[in-house]
Order: sequence, then C-alpha cells, then structure tokens
Amino acid sequence: MAQKSSLIYSFVARGTVILVELTDFKSHLTSIAAHYLQKLPSSDNKLTYICDGHTFSYLVENGFTYCVVAVDSDGWQIRMAFLERVKEDFNKRYGGGKAATAQANSLNKEFGSILKEHMQYCMDHPDEISKLAKMNAQQSEVKDAMIKAINEILSRGTACTFGCSSEQEVFMRPRRRKMRFQDMEMKVIVLAIIIALILIITLSVCGGFNSGK
Repeated sequence: MAQKSSLIYSFVARGTVILVELTDFKSHLTSIAAHYLQKLPSSDNKLTYICDGHTFSYLVENGFTYCVVAVDSDGWQIRMAFLERVKEDFNKRYGGGKAATAQANSLNKEFGSILKEHMQYCMDHPDEISKLAKMNAQQSEVKDAMIKAINEILSRGTACTFGCSSEQEVFMRPRRRKMRFQDMEMKVIVLAIIIALILIITLSVCGGFNSGK
C-alpha cells in the first residue's frame, strides 16, 4: 500500500502574484511558501524545498506556479499528482482568460474549495496515485525507446549518402528513394507499436479504474 502524505497548504500564482490559496490554513508556513515563490526561476520547472520540518513543492509552467506544502518529505508522488491535477483543472477553467489579469487572491472564492477537494482526493487515494505514476513512467520509457529506435533507423538510412562520387550519386538515387520509402513504412510501424504498447500499459496498470475527480 502506498504511503499517505499529509498535504496542508496550497496556492496558485501568476508570476509572484498569488491568485488563489487555501485561506483556512494560516501560519508562518504560508510566509515561507510565498518567500520561496519570489526566488523561483521563471522557466518551466519542478522544485522542492525542505524547511522547518515541512516540504514545499512547486510546479512552474507557462508563467504560473502551483505550490503544495506537506508535513513530511515522503510521498513525492502524491505531491506531484496533486500539482498536476490542480494545474489541469486551473487551466481548464481559466487558461488564456481570467487568470491572465486576475488580482491577488481574487480567485479564492471560486477555486479555493477546488484546491481543497483535489488535496483531499490525493490523500485519500494514495494507491491509485501510485498506479498512475507507474503508468506514466512506463509510457515515458516506451516513448523514449521508440524514439531512439526511429533515430537509429534514420541514421542508417542516411549514412550511405556521404562520400559518394558523382557516378555513385547517380547510381544511388533510386536506391535512396527506395530506402526513404522503407524508412517511412518503418516509422508508421513503429508508431503503431508505440500506440499499442501505451494502450496495453494503460489497461494493465489502471485495471479500468476511474481516477475520479
């Protein structure tokens, strides 16, 4: 059974402006979380800090920062899953619109309760979160392996074009056309394999469960 993580505070910010936070939790930890926000790089990233016996995790993407504070340093899968869920939900509701111009804490009433719902869900379903993390990792491994295989196929297909004389060039043209066609066929086959493997992994790991809200 996956270890449960105790999440206690969260916010979403645009740059250094906090747009929404869990207002029912107030302590010196909120000040620490805001302090780290000022120091985060502007580029997309995932960062974690440990301070005063608590873990502060940040997901920075497209100018927005998603933060969660936990009472322990374990359960990183729970923290990351929570941040991804919040990011997806927040973008679905506000992406490209209201969030771009919202004032500080102006979304507390609309989205504050949503933060708490996602937090509670992730803490109540650690095994499901662990399965999803495993599935995503396996999908990434399959994708990386297939991309490597495609690159090797393409490199073999172009190797013969170097060092040819003009006479050899004329001779090699039809051969290269045939090889390009074969490369295209191979890429289609590899792509089909990728899709099939991802589907197999998804069905085997998830077991058909519904991730819920």
